[in-house]
Parts: sequence; structure tokens; C-alpha cells
Amino acid sequence: MNDIQTIFQAANPVLNQTPYPMMILNAEGIVVAWNRQAEKTFGYAAEEILGNFTPFMEKEKANFYKGLWQKIIHSVDSIQLDSMALHTKKGESMNVPIIFKSFTIENSRFVYCQFLLISAEQREIVSFNEFSSIREGLESSFMMLSIDQEGLITYANDLFLKYSNWTPKRIIGKSFWQMFPQAADGSSIADVIWKDLQNGKQWKGEVEKITKDGQSYWVDLIAIPIYTSAKVLSSFLTLENDITEKKRLQNRLEKIAYIDQETGLMNRYRLEQIVNKMISNNQHFTFVYFSIDKFYSLKELYDNQAEKIIFQEFTQRMKMYFQDSSMARVNINEFVVLTPLGEWFIQGFLTYLEQHPIYVNNTILPLSISGGITKYPDDQISFTHLMKASHAAIQKVQAEGGGSIVSLTKADHKALHTKSIIEKRLLVALDKKDLKVLYQPQLDLKTGKITTVEALVRWDDEEIGTVAPDVLIPIAEETGLINDIGSFMLENACQQAAEWHKKGIDIKVSINSSVREFRDKNMVKQIRKILEETGCPAKLLRIEITEKFALEAEAETSIIKQMKQLQNDGISFVLDDFGTGYASFRYMQLLPLSQIKIDQTFVSSIQYQPKSQKLVQGIIQFVKSLNMRVLAEGVETQEQQDLLAEYDCDAIQGFHVSHPIEASEVEKLL
Repeated sequence: MNDIQTIFQAANPVLNQTPYPMMILNAEGIVVAWNRQAEKTFGYAAEEILGNFTPFMEKEKANFYKGLWQKIIHSVDSIQLDSMALHTKKGESMNVPIIFKSFTIENSRFVYCQFLLISAEQREIVSFNEFSSIREGLESSFMMLSIDQEGLITYANDLFLKYSNWTPKRIIGKSFWQMFPQAADGSSIADVIWKDLQNGKQWKGEVEKITKDGQSYWVDLIAIPIYTSAKVLSSFLTLENDITEKKRLQNRLEKIAYIDQETGLMNRYRLEQIVNKMISNNQHFTFVYFSIDKFYSLKELYDNQAEKIIFQEFTQRMKMYFQDSSMARVNINEFVVLTPLGEWFIQGFLTYLEQHPIYVNNTILPLSISGGITKYPDDQISFTHLMKASHAAIQKVQAEGGGSIVSLTKADHKALHTKSIIEKRLLVALDKKDLKVLYQPQLDLKTGKITTVEALVRWDDEEIGTVAPDVLIPIAEETGLINDIGSFMLENACQQAAEWHKKGIDIKVSINSSVREFRDKNMVKQIRKILEETGCPAKLLRIEITEKFALEAEAETSIIKQMKQLQNDGISFVLDDFGTGYASFRYMQLLPLSQIKIDQTFVSSIQYQPKSQKLVQGIIQFVKSLNMRVLAEGVETQEQQDLLAEYDCDAIQGFHVSHPIEASEVEKLL
């Protein structure tokens, strides 16, 4: 619509020169053009009229004209109404003959309205003068070409000759196609324009053209088919505005935005555009992802100048080996090649690097790379999935020591596909709050009562079925959705604890939290807000963290600070899965922990393994010495419960006590 407004604005000086009042309406009857004579005749300024319905038509007759309007808007011929009752802004009535002519611009219908307030003898002169004025306006504003039905140029105005360096004698009879670059792109765009014109359609867009001397310049071009009065296609007209400087600036900005300055390769953003274009064209290609192994170790071995040499030399070898392939630098030490070449050739790049080593300070650089090969559309069907599959392949190679280029198996790609579906469905589930919370009771061995329940997330999706927590949580952490799940669990757990509290049941609710959530500086504020909104006492909330969380929190004072603030509010912290991660006595001193949970891997064997018994006894005694409580999870038999009670364990959790159950079942169990 902006293009249409621009056209009418450009035509406004011409319309104002016409000696009779006129206006142009869109298909809804909104005024889009209103000339100076109309202002004088009816008293309405353009600002009062443009963008509104006509205010000067008698309202009581509006319904009468509805049928006529439909006829006008769909007619290909001019329609004259001998008399229409109109009134001026001052309220003066007049009966005015009007000629209506509908026309189309860029698939939108408009109606030209001419108020016949001049004599019949003048009309023919006015029409000629109008045409002459419009022609003069176009001639002075645009580069203009007239082209016959054979595609040969019959006229070029002075502006066109000035920009294209052609002379009047030389350009007449030249082909329309000769005005475009002779490369494939130039010929193809000329063919597209010509095809639309032959089909009676207008064409508008930015195109590259060439001067007589072969120099490129860019124009904003409108190509229009011209018809005779008998509606026969007779010729074509092109109107052009020079945009060469704008295009050069755009190209410079694109170079800055899309090119990696150090290597000259395209960057990740440009790579994504290229890949998406290839996918839309259904081009088959191989997506090869390279990562320089142990890059930061190499960087430490050499000076900063060596880093530049590494990238430039590595890029040069890629260009030499993968000739005519598209390449990008997507990370500081990671590159992508788009190639039609086979897997055996791609893997040969390792041998090529050995045969053409990189020298730094006259010493061979011990360069090793890991690579992942993913094919479109055989393996993955989007840029995001190509990247994810490549990362998975790189991780697989680097876990085995690096220095290899591999492709994932069909099973690996299937697993990635399943993972992507889970990610999408999880977004929907969080939006609709389709996740469910179950509660697993914890039995206090001293009192024989259930004093705490652990809130556990469960997800049954209508499309993909039940998603196990050990599948759900890693995906949520990887995608950042763990924060949303954490908020969902926190809100539900606090709400449930508050409901039990109102019933006189002061049972604690324990939730799991990730270090990612506590890196949010507003975590304390968020928890306090939910406690306040739900009416849950802080003492009823427990937060469980893993040893990995504890180890990372040890190095981040902001996380420790938030944990201590919450502890002061009455919230207690529990160390989950003790003994399976990065055991460290240091974080047990720094973090405000009140309880540890012995992992079920130790508990499962205490009945028949003396070493496990001694280990569990030792853990309990150690934790007790730090004035913390001990809970054992994964308890499935009475024998295990009896042994743990004998070792002075405080509480147990597991199927022997209860499976995870609904909140209503917890009340029955109590």
C-alpha cells in the first residue's frame, strides 16, 4: 500500500494542474487523491478529505448509489452520471454531472471521478492538456523507455540517455534485453519482466542495468503494458529511478553484516540465508561442520599473531580443497562448508591438511580438526536441525579424542528428530500448562510419620505420549525451558503446601532447582512473590540442588548470596544424589545446606554388600558431624529401611514408602 500512496503523491503536482475538480477513490470509497480545483469547488481542504469517505454526498441518497458503485468498480468502461446531488462545505447544494472510470494499480482497484463543471467544448482540450501534463511530469521525474511488441526500443527520454550513456540515434531499435547485464542473472530478470508484460501485467522491482559502456547501475523500475482504445496491447513503457548509491551503500553494509572480517568467509547469519534459499529451491547438498580441536590450548602455546596466521592459513586450505563450495566461519574456531561432494572426498581433507601443514615461527603447527557431515534432505531438513546434528557429530568425535570427520547414523538422526519434536511439544505444554505434578512422600524414621513430599514433574503429551523425566529435564536444560518448568513447579508446589497448611497439615514440599535458574538475579524476588501470592509459609518449602549445581555455585558468590537470603526467610536446601557427582567438602562448608540425600545406587546394594553398608554408614556419620540431616532415596524393601534406621538415617524415600502420587492420595496416605 505504501507504493500506491507514493504513486499518488508523485502524481499530485500533475493532478493539481488539471482545470476541473476531480478525485480518486479506492474500492471502499475512501478518497486517495483530491486536487486543488476540487478544494476550490467544494471548500474541503485535502487534509479533511484524504483517507475519509466523501462528506459532500447527501446522506439520504447514499443507499441509492450502492448498486451504482458496484457497477462502477467492476466496469472496464467509463460511466457517466448526468446529475448527482452534492453540497459544498458551506452547505450549498449543487447537481453535478460526473464521469467515473475504474482502473487497477498493483492488484488494487480505484475509481477516477471527474466533476463536469466545464463546458462540453472544453472537454476534448482538457483531456489532451491533461495527457500532456502527465507526460511532462513523467518525463521530468523518471528515466523512460518505450518498447514495441517485439521488444525493440522506440523512444528514450533525456534522463534515460543521461544515465545510460546512449545517444538517441544509437538506442532506437536496440533490444530491451541489451539494457541488462549479459550474465545469466541479468537475462533471467529481463525474461521475467518481459513475460509479465506480455501477459498484460505490470512489473515493479529493483534491477541491475548496464550503460552503453558496460558499467553497472541500479534502478527502481516500473514496467507497464500500454493498450489502444480498442483494448489491444500495443506497446510497453518503463519508468526508472536511479538507486545506484543506495544499492552500493546496501552492499557495503551487507559486507560488514555478513562477512567475517578476519577470514573473508561469510558469517553464520549469511550462511543461514544461503542454506534456507538452497532448501527453498530443493537443492541437495552436504553440510560439513569443522571444529579446530584444542584451539585454546594451541592459542596459549603461541602469541596473538599466530592466532591470525592459523585462521588465515586454515581458511586458505579449505578454499583450495573445497573449490566452488560455499564456506562460512560460524564461531571463533568453527567453520561450515556447503558442498555437493561425496563423503569420501570430505574425509580426505584430513590427509590434505597433513600434506600441507601450517607453519608458525618455522614450526609445524600440531593441527587437529573434528568434523561432522550432515546431508540435506537425507538427514535433516532445516538449518537449525543441520546445525544441531553437526554439533552432535562433533561432540561424538571429540569425546573419542578428535581428529576425525564422521556422519551420524540413521538412529542418531532419528533421535535428534525425536528430540526436536519434544522441544516443540514442550513449548505447547508450557503454554497450555499441560504438565502435571506428582508428590513422592518421605518417611521420617524417628517419628514414623510422613513430614515431606518431593514434587516431581510428569508429562503425558497427546501427540507423543509419556515423556520420561530423564528425557525431559536434559532437553529443558539445553533449550533454556528449565526456567519455565521450574517456575511451573514452584508455583504448584507452593500452592499445594498452602492448601495443606490451611487444612492443618504442615507438610513440607521439596522441589528441584537448576543452577541456570539461580543465575537469574531475580530468583529470590520471584520465590518470595510466589510464596506471598499462594500464602505458603517459607518454612514449608525445600529446594533440592545437585552436586554439579553446588560445584558451580561455589565459584559464583551471587548464587551463594541468593541461597543464604532464602535460608534466612526459612527455606531449607537439600543436596540431592550425594556421592554421584563432583564430591567436595568445600561447598558443604560454603552453601547453606540442611540435608543431604544419599543416592539410590548406594542404597540398592546395602542388603548384601558389606562395602556398601560401610560406605552408607560413613556418609551418615560424616553428614551428622556437620549437623545436617540425612535422607536415603531409592528404598524399596523393609530390610533396607531397617538397616538405614540402624545406621541413624533420619528419613527415607522410595517405592517402599510410596510411588509418586496425586496430592489427594497424599492426604489419604497421611
